[in-house]
Amino acid sequence: MANESKQNGRFQVKRIYEQYDDSDGTRILVDRLWPRGVAKSAARLDGWLKEIAPSPELRQWFGHRPERFAEFARKYEWELSTDETKRALVGELLSLSGTVTLLYAAKDERHNHAVVLCEFLRRMG
Repeated sequence: MANESKQNGRFQVKRIYEQYDDSDGTRILVDRLWPRGVAKSAARLDGWLKEIAPSPELRQWFGHRPERFAEFARKYEWELSTDETKRALVGELLSLSGTVTLLYAAKDERHNHAVVLCEFLRRMG
């Protein structure tokens, strides 16, 4: 999914463990926790919006279980729409120009919050 997303629009997703590329544009980490094994100096980030990640309760409920992804996506989009802090951060992301790469650490490239966030931003933008 990550490679498919990279081809569609100015918002794209990428695992933080993938190699940096000039086409990444603005690189924003959207995980609440810093990814294991990644040196901050090597991440080449333009920002870290940890508060835009799903609430700890929602993240724990989801548990990266693909069968819960549709419900997770619905609940996370509700958080993005109703939580004041998350709404402000969505606005910050929408105000950026050029390509914006949302970086995440999850192993599953299809069932993770960055994919949901990317689609949300595409609809909003």
